[in-house]
Amino acid sequence: MRFNGVGLWTLTKRELIRSMKIINQVIWPPIITTLLYVFIFGMAIGSRIPHVQGVTYAQFLIPGLIMLQAIDSSYGECSSSIFQGRFMNHIQELLIAPLSAFEIVSGFVLGSLARALIIAGLITILGAVLVHTLPRDWFTYLGVLVLVSVLFSALGIIFGLLAEKFDHLAVLTTFVITPLTFVGGVFTAATMLPPALRTLELVNPIFYTIDAFRRSYTGQSFLAPIYSIGAITVLCVITLAIALRMTALGVKLRT
Repeated sequence: MRFNGVGLWTLTKRELIRSMKIINQVIWPPIITTLLYVFIFGMAIGSRIPHVQGVTYAQFLIPGLIMLQAIDSSYGECSSSIFQGRFMNHIQELLIAPLSAFEIVSGFVLGSLARALIIAGLITILGAVLVHTLPRDWFTYLGVLVLVSVLFSALGIIFGLLAEKFDHLAVLTTFVITPLTFVGGVFTAATMLPPALRTLELVNPIFYTIDAFRRSYTGQSFLAPIYSIGAITVLCVITLAIALRMTALGVKLRT
C-alpha cells in the first residue's frame, strides 16, 4: 500500500479540530490548574524555599508543571479518541479507509502531539510572564516534549484499544501516571530527597521525563541527558511498536 499522506493529514487535522471544539474541557483546565500550582506552591510556599538548581523555586516548578500537563493531555487525547471511536462505531471508517496501521497510529499521535504543544506553549508563556523564566535550551525543550508526548500518546492508543468502558481509561491515570508524576520530581529535585528515595526514583519512568525536560530550563539535571533521554527513547519505541502491532491486528477493532 502506498503512503497515504492526504489520509494521514486528514486524521491529524480531525484530532486537532476535535480538541479545539472541546477547548473548555481540554485546553483551559490544565492552564487554570497550572496557575493555581504556581500561585500556591511557587509563590506562597516557594517564598520559604531557597533556590533550587540555581533558580527560584517558582522557576524550578514551571518545567515540571509543563511535563505534568503534557503527559496528561497526550494520554487523554489518544485514549479517549480511540475508545470513543470504538464505542460509537465510527472507528470502522478508518478500518475501511486506505490507511495503514502506521498512518492510523501516526494520525492519532500527531493530533495528540499538537494538543500537547499548544498546552506546553501556553504554560511556557505563563512562566515567562509570572515568574520570568524561559527555556535556555530550546532544542532539548522541544525534543523531550515531542518524545514524551509520543510515548504517552502511544500508551493512550494501547489502553484505548484494551478498555471495555470509559472508567477503564482512568485506571492508568489514577493509579499509575498521576502518582508517579507527583513523586517524579514535579515539586522537588532528586537532590532534596533522602538517599533511599533517590534510588527509588530511578525505577520511576516519569522521573526521567521531568529530569530531562527541566534541564532545558535550569541547565542542570540529576542524571546525564544521555541516560534520561535514552530511557525515554527506549520506552517510546516499545510503546509505539505495541500500539502499531495492536492496530495492525485490529485488537478489539473488528467485531
